Amino acid sequence: MFDTFVMVDWSAAGTPKTGADSIWIAVTRGGDVSVSNPRTRIAAEAELRALFAGETAAGRRVLAGFDFAFGYPAGLTARLGRPGWRTIWADLARRIEEGAKNANNRFDVGAALNRHFDAPGPFWGNGLKRDIPGLPRKKPEGWGRALPVNWRLCDGMAPAAQEVWKLAGAGSVGGQALTGIAMLERLRHATGAAVWPFEWPTVSAVVLAEVFPSLWPLAPHPGEVRDEAQVRSVAQRLQRWQERGRLQRAMDLPLSQPSVVRDEEGWILGLGETL
Repeated sequence: MFDTFVMVDWSAAGTPKTGADSIWIAVTRGGDVSVSNPRTRIAAEAELRALFAGETAAGRRVLAGFDFAFGYPAGLTARLGRPGWRTIWADLARRIEEGAKNANNRFDVGAALNRHFDAPGPFWGNGLKRDIPGLPRKKPEGWGRALPVNWRLCDGMAPAAQEVWKLAGAGSVGGQALTGIAMLERLRHATGAAVWPFEWPTVSAVVLAEVFPSLWPLAPHPGEVRDEAQVRSVAQRLQRWQERGRLQRAMDLPLSQPSVVRDEEGWILGLGETL
């Protein structure tokens, strides 16, 4: 299936950053593992684009995992005019602005998306000092009524998963999803990558997948930053799954889920399987 396995720990940090809570990229092929720690999202995107182009030119297939949600609970894209994952991916690529020093407008984008709803939300959590009209600082009400539900189907099965609407506060992952999806939309058009489980993995030399590293225990090597250890261990795990014949089963699992998983919400690779 794949020759090269990549795992990316993404970050929505507003300034250039390395070390803990920054972007880490691990690449494993055969018995070799390399890890990098780009300072900005722009640098990380350029690195990934070059990596995918090089692997494709060499005739190698790539499975690349990313630690942020690839979709949102059903209902958001219908409000944007057309149900389906491509709607929000294209919308975020148009809206998200990245600065050379990691500044971005993710909170303003959350507020802009909220204007499609008749109640406060669904995006919430303003991490800035300035107030942003339309972006509540605290979690709103109305979930499953005026607003979509809090969780995707897969989030409810993943221990300690955070809701993708939450843009700030302890454990928040919403900022990573906004900036990460915008980046992947550009990357998939530039490289021809397929997005699992929305697109079938056999259609491209590069396949992008959502991965939740906290599903598995972690044993960092001496001197490793936790994020560094996670990307290394997950990239190696993906390779082991394939060697043991289990990766295909994990990638096929969304076929047995409701169609909203494959059309809009996405799925976490490895969830629901004992791997």
